[in-house]
Amino acid sequence: MKTIPIKDLMVPLEEYATVSEEATLFEAVVALEKAQETFDRDKYLYLHRAILVYDKNNQIVGKISQLDALRALEPKYDDMGDMAKMSRTGFSPQFLKTMLKQGALWETPLRDICMKAGSFKVKTFMYTPTEGEYIDEDASLDEAIHMLVMGHHQSLLVTRGKEIVGILKLTDVFSEVFHIMKTCEV
Repeated sequence: MKTIPIKDLMVPLEEYATVSEEATLFEAVVALEKAQETFDRDKYLYLHRAILVYDKNNQIVGKISQLDALRALEPKYDDMGDMAKMSRTGFSPQFLKTMLKQGALWETPLRDICMKAGSFKVKTFMYTPTEGEYIDEDASLDEAIHMLVMGHHQSLLVTRGKEIVGILKLTDVFSEVFHIMKTCEV
């Protein structure tokens, strides 16, 4: 099987949803919607599910996933500690309901969502990528798969030197691997 460079699978930065770290949650969601409207559906199978965040120097400094956006609407989640670590232990449905009631989560009606979305700055809830979430554009598909699997990442930021030039989505990697599987004779 030939080696497939990451740059052949990545979504270039200019085609991805981006916002300033000073943007609001509402502005970020609108940017995602606009990016999805202009999305090349012949080239890519799956819509974007995240927004990249840039700083005053136009450098990518963070990401906002769909979960990050929902979590931002209920700030009390921050008081509960590291939800990612806690969720790996598994929760019973009854325990989750108890957490909802005892934590007084979502007491403010969702109709206040407009006010919340317009007041939360992206920099207060964005996710800052770790060292293991960057991959060189000339890296192989094998290396990308390894990084995605080992890090449980939904995407990797693609670099050229120190510059971020795109994003490699798990869905696109899986699609490519699935395509390769279909070409094999089993």
